Amino acid sequence: MKEFRLDETEKTTSGFSVPEHYFDDFQTKIVGQLPEKETKVLSLFSHKKTWFFAAAAVLIIALCIPILNHNSISSSEIDKANLETYLNYNANLSDDDIVELLDEKDLEKIKINLSIEDKDIEDILSTNSNLEEYVLN
Repeated sequence: MKEFRLDETEKTTSGFSVPEHYFDDFQTKIVGQLPEKETKVLSLFSHKKTWFFAAAAVLIIALCIPILNHNSISSSEIDKANLETYLNYNANLSDDDIVELLDEKDLEKIKINLSIEDKDIEDILSTNSNLEEYVLN
């Protein structure tokens, strides 16, 4: 194999040449060819902002609906246990005052049937082995 030396080989030219003083006026020529009015710049994130705001609005509405719904239901109906507790702890109302405020329909709802049939008493006594508890109490 023959030794190859880069310094001793023949140099070839590329065949391309640049005219003299070509790059001296190059910048002024390019700037002269640019359009005079500025082009409008479109942001890549402008559409993402609208989707972000739409999603935020839907999220806020979704979080507010249960709160508003809970407030409207609880204020329209009074729980019987809460009403009874209020009446028990309200010291300035007597039983007579409460009866005066009730009408006949309310009194019919309050009535409780306390009659116990003999059959029910026999069933309870037959199933319970501790009869002394009922006799003593």
